[in-house]
Amino acid sequence: MVQSYLKHGPTEAFGIVASASSNSCYDGKLAYVPALEDILVWDVKKGQMLAMWHESGHRAEVTCLARSPQKDTFAVGYADGSIRLWSASAGSVIATFNGHKKAIAALAFDQVGARLASGSQDTDIILWDVVAEAGMFRLRGHRDQITAIQFISAASASVPSASTSTAPGFLLTSAKDTFLKLWDLFTQHCLQTVVAHRSEIWSLAVDSEQKLIFTGSGEGEMKAWRLDHEALATGLLETENGEVAKMIYLTATLPLSSKRRVSQITFHPTHPYLAVQSHDRSIEIFRIRTEEEVRKKQARRKKRAKEKKEQTKGKGGNTTGLDATEEYEAVDSELTIPDFFTPYLVVRASGKIRSFDFADEESSSAIAKGVVSILAALANNALEVYTVPQPSKSKSDVPEAMRSLSLDLPGHRADVRSLCLSSDDVLLASAASGSLKIWNMKTLACIRTMECGYAICSAFLPGDRQVAVGTKTGEILLYDVASASLVETVKAHTATVWSLHVRADGQALVTGSADKDVKFWEFEQKPADSANPHSARLLSLAHIRTLKMTEDVLSVRYSPNGKLLAVALLDSTVKVFYQDSLKFFLSLYGHKLPVLSMDISLDSKLIVTCSSDKNVKIWGLDFGDCHKSIFAHDESVMQVAFEQNDTRDSLNNTGKQTHYFWTVGKDKMLKYWDGDKFELIQKLDGHHGEVWALAVSHHGKFVVTGSHDKSIRVWEKLDEPLFLEEEREREMEQLYEAGIADAFNREDAPIGSGAPDAEDVPAGSLAEATAVSKQTTETLMAGEKIMEALDLADSEIVTFREYEEAKAKGGLSEQVAPPPRNQVLAAYDLSPEEYVLHVVQRISGTALYDALLVLPFGKVVSLMQYLNHWVQREWNLILASRIIFFLLKTHHHQIVANRVMRTALIPLRKHLREALRRQKDTLSYNLAALKYIKRQSDAQLTAEFYEEELDEEKVRERIAEGKKRKRVRIEA
Repeated sequence: MVQSYLKHGPTEAFGIVASASSNSCYDGKLAYVPALEDILVWDVKKGQMLAMWHESGHRAEVTCLARSPQKDTFAVGYADGSIRLWSASAGSVIATFNGHKKAIAALAFDQVGARLASGSQDTDIILWDVVAEAGMFRLRGHRDQITAIQFISAASASVPSASTSTAPGFLLTSAKDTFLKLWDLFTQHCLQTVVAHRSEIWSLAVDSEQKLIFTGSGEGEMKAWRLDHEALATGLLETENGEVAKMIYLTATLPLSSKRRVSQITFHPTHPYLAVQSHDRSIEIFRIRTEEEVRKKQARRKKRAKEKKEQTKGKGGNTTGLDATEEYEAVDSELTIPDFFTPYLVVRASGKIRSFDFADEESSSAIAKGVVSILAALANNALEVYTVPQPSKSKSDVPEAMRSLSLDLPGHRADVRSLCLSSDDVLLASAASGSLKIWNMKTLACIRTMECGYAICSAFLPGDRQVAVGTKTGEILLYDVASASLVETVKAHTATVWSLHVRADGQALVTGSADKDVKFWEFEQKPADSANPHSARLLSLAHIRTLKMTEDVLSVRYSPNGKLLAVALLDSTVKVFYQDSLKFFLSLYGHKLPVLSMDISLDSKLIVTCSSDKNVKIWGLDFGDCHKSIFAHDESVMQVAFEQNDTRDSLNNTGKQTHYFWTVGKDKMLKYWDGDKFELIQKLDGHHGEVWALAVSHHGKFVVTGSHDKSIRVWEKLDEPLFLEEEREREMEQLYEAGIADAFNREDAPIGSGAPDAEDVPAGSLAEATAVSKQTTETLMAGEKIMEALDLADSEIVTFREYEEAKAKGGLSEQVAPPPRNQVLAAYDLSPEEYVLHVVQRISGTALYDALLVLPFGKVVSLMQYLNHWVQREWNLILASRIIFFLLKTHHHQIVANRVMRTALIPLRKHLREALRRQKDTLSYNLAALKYIKRQSDAQLTAEFYEEELDEEKVRERIAEGKKRKRVRIEA
């Protein structure tokens, strides 16, 4: 009989406030921030998480975030090159775009949110139609990662009157190749390329009037460029000198307080502020003066210079007088950009800033005070909101940004280094450098946060009232969970405490340290409060004996039966002692690098060790023989733990003990093993950094992991059975499908894409604008579904045609019963043509074109027959039109050369024109009706306005009502 195991699956991920993989968005109340593969929505004022946007099965990290002018829609770019449009109100995916080969680096919506431009590490820019959910075209020209994108609205003069193609406009892009490019979206080509800086361009911003462009480089330089809209309107015309007119030209360089990389430049949407981040921990705010303010300041400077000139003339000093004249003339010159942008204040955050964002919609009180809010998403898993005060007329008042809100409690500032569960699995303690947090495992809320040193290991003490934490400085810290206070600090060792373990009987604790000592401690009870003898009794540690070792101690472990003690040393060996007499029993050697962790099975018969050499070894504790050595992970194996008996499992009620165990490693993987058969049961991926910590449920229901990505994840045991053969087959299928998709996408790898032989592609061989396509497993499966549906429908039509032909001949054939319908068609109760339409309709709009590319030409000919039938019946005319035009464009050469297609295309053209004309008539009629209703409504409102008689009292009442604050209730 084939043995089955129970499958484990990811259920929860917590401990993340905001990850440093992407930028964040802020609307004045809610912060939309990345959390590895998810997006979190925080109410920053309440410190409460309102929503988590999670798509099950998707593991790629969020790398870019942009909010649409249609406020409910967000575009989220991921590390696998995909883009998802999320609805904020529904918290669900509206559409998925696949076109890039590498991580998304920049996203931008146009002015109305109908188009989305995306830039990637693969050097391509793709324009997407948000309404049609399809890629419009791909732009190529940059030689390195795209860093920023901005839409530039076109002047009305440049729009052709007979234009029927995509909405025109311009696109401004910057990349690490030092180029700033201006693209014409109507002709789909690059108008101008500017070598903007000597090093990479990291940031780009355009003012609200779209006349000024600011770029920031990796060398801390910020340049201001002017955009000539007249040149944009006229196009690429030659000047008198024979040169092509430039649209972008340099005007000034703005000095910054720091010479580090300018990672972000942002204009405030409504207030006259420009924010620049050129330092890790601060944001520089510039105030944009009006022309009137600049003129007044210039007049004052001119007046002072004039007075200075007269004074120097009176003294008769020629040299000084000349200098004063030069100064006077300089003041009288034209206004420059540095005159308008003046340094206002510097916002200093408590940690390294990953990104910042101005509040879109300030509260009414903030608007009244003229205060501006700015959200800083920190790289250490925290959010902070600062308020920028309104400029004061008094020169003595120095403006200073105040931190108004901070959100950092629901997560650690550093890597999660240790995890431990209480005996009833209700509480989880997570320790990191600087903090110890207690989590409720049912609600996943952080209920206690306590300061601590650099924590290395931790354990709940008997009774689950206290947590012991071993630190890098050699101390053992005892914390009381109820009062969230440090009860006792024990100077246990002189070097790092690498491991501590509580004996199964709950009477003793053992610690192992880098000072080569193994120390044994007993628990003593002491009252928590000497003034109140009836208060809860807390535990204290009493040192009873020390075992000296020759090497640093990396791990210590009691056997569950309390007889043995295992000690892992820096010399890659494990020594086993009798715990009562400390007499040497066994030495386990075989690892090439030090053993980082180990665990002993519940029946005390097996010990499993994991090491930096990427291996896991299973040993027998009777004779110290190595049962099996397994190459477990691609990097160092950080921790190992045997699974506890599942209280729900009926097998365990009979006393049968399992030897299943878990391992975690630096390769970001969690793995589940069978220690008797030496087989990998399940491989679980989800973390985006090295996994440092592992804690196994005492009831065998789940496992918890903590990682370098600062997240804590719960993996629960499901009731679904898992068979090893099926699991291996599924993994192989995923690899095979991914390989096929990569092979499809490899044909035209651009220079700079990172493909192995991409550099051999000649520079001029690639078109500047191409179609958008990318094969994924989803599109391959969709293409196969269409082919299967066509085969099924074709065979059904042929079968019934043969039956009808035989029946028409007469004779015995007339008495033969009709053939049975296909089971699938009978189940859906659909005709063959309806069934093909049913299958095609279920494919998402974004994957449809890529799925049609998979079809061989024979299937395209077959599909044309069904398209003709759909158009004739007017079934989903929009979808049918999209498919027809795409197939004609893609297979143009074969269709022209193939006479068979003529019989299909002529009736298709006739029926499609008729159907589209009817649709157009219906739309025109409805549009005229709506215009008529609007005119009627406007006329009625005008008539009411003139007919209503208002005396003086009524007018005063209405004015008074207008002054009162009205409460409006808006229902979604």
